Parts: sequence; structure tokens; C-alpha cells
Amino acid sequence: MQPRCRMKLWSGRFTKESDQLTEDFNASISFDQRLYRQDIKGSIAHATMLAKQGIITQDDRNLIVQGLIEIARELEEGKLQFTVQAEDVHMNIETFLIARIGEVGKRLHTARSRNDQVALDARLYLLDEIKNIKELLLDLQQVLLNLAKGHIDTIMPGYTHMQKAQPVTLAHHLLAYFEMLRRDVGRFEDCAVRADSMPLGSGALAATGFNLDRNFVKDQLGFKEITRNSLDAVSDRDFMLEFCSASSILMMHLSRFSEEIILWSSEEFSFVELDDGFTTGSSIMPQKKNPDLAELVRGKTGRVYGDLMTLLTLMKSLPLAYNKDMQEDKEALFDCIDTVKKCLLVFAPMLQTARFKTERMARAARGGFTNATDLADYLVDKGLPFRDAHEVVGKAVLHCIGKGIALEEIPLEHYQGFCPLIDSDVYGYIDVAACVARRRIPGGPAPEEVNRAIEEAVQWIGRMKGVPAE
Repeated sequence: MQPRCRMKLWSGRFTKESDQLTEDFNASISFDQRLYRQDIKGSIAHATMLAKQGIITQDDRNLIVQGLIEIARELEEGKLQFTVQAEDVHMNIETFLIARIGEVGKRLHTARSRNDQVALDARLYLLDEIKNIKELLLDLQQVLLNLAKGHIDTIMPGYTHMQKAQPVTLAHHLLAYFEMLRRDVGRFEDCAVRADSMPLGSGALAATGFNLDRNFVKDQLGFKEITRNSLDAVSDRDFMLEFCSASSILMMHLSRFSEEIILWSSEEFSFVELDDGFTTGSSIMPQKKNPDLAELVRGKTGRVYGDLMTLLTLMKSLPLAYNKDMQEDKEALFDCIDTVKKCLLVFAPMLQTARFKTERMARAARGGFTNATDLADYLVDKGLPFRDAHEVVGKAVLHCIGKGIALEEIPLEHYQGFCPLIDSDVYGYIDVAACVARRRIPGGPAPEEVNRAIEEAVQWIGRMKGVPAE
């Protein structure tokens, strides 16, 4: 079924039909049609409120609501098709309704503008998608926790400046990304707070003279509050900007993780092997096993940044109130949502099925003098000022480089030539496992502290998912 709209619902002011070029350029139905569920939901609440306030009759309200319910069902079943001639999702649905129930359908738009209508739909849609993204984030965090539980004692080198620095554990490294994602969850929750305001009743810009009950509509739709200024309500896109900003930070975190996965899966690192189901091959080089999914996540990060920049640029010089420029907001928002969801959906199983090469990680941790700081700490424990200890260890490292040996391979008599405070207990002190175990303060990589962090993280995820504590 097609909407019947040779002339527009707003055509009274005009003496001829729109040019086809105008129709094609002006229409947004190709992308805003995904808002139809929210649009119908908002229209049902609006019609119910109009009847409650005596602005339309209860019989008219019932006819409108029944018609909207039928339209929603037929859209879900693919029996209705949107058209460019009806411009956008709002006018398509209204045209369907008028064709279905006649003159009564024309009463639905009483005391409402497409300006406050689209602001409502976008907020409803985004609130739903924030919930979906939060669930995907929690699922990924659960994967990280499960992996961390199995690698509490897996020692690996930690890096600064991409140079080996100090030994840590794989569990500790994974929990660093857990914390990044925890902040992401908080940002999306915070974004939802400001999106949770009901704009309907703001009209085109100056509200309406009809005696609307905006709080009734708010309660019908499950919003926390109503917007406080009609000019702001129809022209505000801060909630979209905030969402895209939070999404950009999330994608930055995923991109950082992707970069490490890409490095770790290389022959040079060989810390991880990705599952065949989450890698691809080469059309010319038979030996290749490429981390394409991680590379795509890294690449799509720039796409989400672009969505944010689109919205920032779009809004930067718009006067109050609504301007047609703002029609361009939805494609950027929808692309941001879709991209983030796709990346989260693929990232969790890619990580879950990865095989970490623990022996290779341990060997790497024993190289590169990752225990040098601990040797300096050993000397401090013996009474040497840290700056003097730092110099002694630096000379010992230089000696090892010249000899091609590790710090733990220096004979005791040579050690005592660097500093007489060094005794035979130094070898146990600078063992990489001991180096890690010693760092047991809160936030450190020691197994006992990582276990505590995992337990706290498990409880936090339970609260986020609404699971009662055991």
C-alpha cells in the first residue's frame, strides 16, 4: 500500500506541486524511516493526551490509536512501503493514517509540529540504543573478566614508548581495558540522563495555545522529565553530540586494543593467535592469517570520529530554532550507532576465541631488563638513595648489553663490583615473578591484587545487569 499524497499535507500555501528535484533533495524517508516505531509510539501517547484534555473526542482517539497499531503491524510485516513524496517518516505515517481512517486522521497533528515530533522520536530511539550498546559493552567486559581469571599468573612484559618496561600479568593488562570500558558505560549512562527529557508540546518553536498535559505524555512514554524551553527543545541536539562523543571515546579504546592485538599476532611478538573464524587470508600469499577484524575496528574508529565532527559542524552556527540543516543529524547518528554496535558484536567473540601464547609472553618478560627497576628498589631497601641506585643499575644494564646477558646472569662478584650492598638474595628479588608479586598495592599487578580487582569487577557487572549479589 502506498501513501496517497499528490499534494503535500502542508500544500495549502502553495499553488503548484514540488519539482521532482525538490522532492528527492528534501526527502529524508530513506534514512529516518527507522524511527517509525518511536514515531507511532509518540503519536499514540499524543492522541491519548488530546482526548484526556478534551481536545479531540475519545472515539476519535480510539480510531486513531487503532489505525496506528495496524500501521505498525503492517510495517513490521512489510505490507506498507514508504514514499519520497511524503518526505519523512512522520508524514508517511500520517498519510497512511488518513488513507485508512479518513478525516479523523487529520486531527492527530493538533498541537504538534514535526519539529517537536522528530526531537521526540530521536530521543526515544537513542535511549533504546544506549541500552543495547550498554548490554554489548557489559558482554565484552564479561569476556575480559573470564580471560583475566585464567591468566592471573601469566607474566608478560609491560611497555612504555613501545619499549619493554616492567613485568606485569596478562590479567592485569586485560583489566586495564575493563576499566576503560567501565568508564564508557558511565559515559553512555550519563548521556542517557540528558536524553531523557520529553520535548513534545514544544510545537514548531513557541509551544501551543492548547491546554496540553505534557507531564501525562512524559509518563506515557517513560521519560524522566519534560524539556523546559520550547525553543531549546526543538533545536537541541546536544544529546546526539554527547552520544557520538562517548562513542568516539569507546572506539578509541577499542582501537587501542585492536592495535595491540594486531601487534601481538605478528611473528615478531607472537603473543596471541586469533581463531580462524575471526581472521582472513591473502589472495596471493598462502601463508597469511590476517587480523582483519581488529584492523577494521581500528579503521572504523575514524568513521565514528567523522560522525561526531559532522554533528559538531552541523550545529556550530545554527540560529534558534529549528533549521532544515538539522535533517542531516540523523544519518550521522545512525551511522555512529550502527558502527559501534557492529564493532562490539565482533570484538567480544574475536577476543573470546583467541589463544594467548603464555610461554612466549613469559620469555619476553624475562628479556629487555624489565626487572631493572626492581634491582634499583633492592638497593634502596639496602639503604642506597634511589638516584644512586638508579645510576648503579644503569651501569649494570650497560655491562649486560656489552656481554649479551641478563641482569640475573651477572655473577655475584661482578654485582658487588658495582655496589658492595648487593648480596646473594638479589637473584630471588629480581626474578620476574617476584617482581610482579611484590606489586601488591591497590591497582597493582600482583596476583592477590588482581584477584581482588576481578572480584570487585564481577560484583560491578552484576549490579549493572541487575543480578542480585550472592
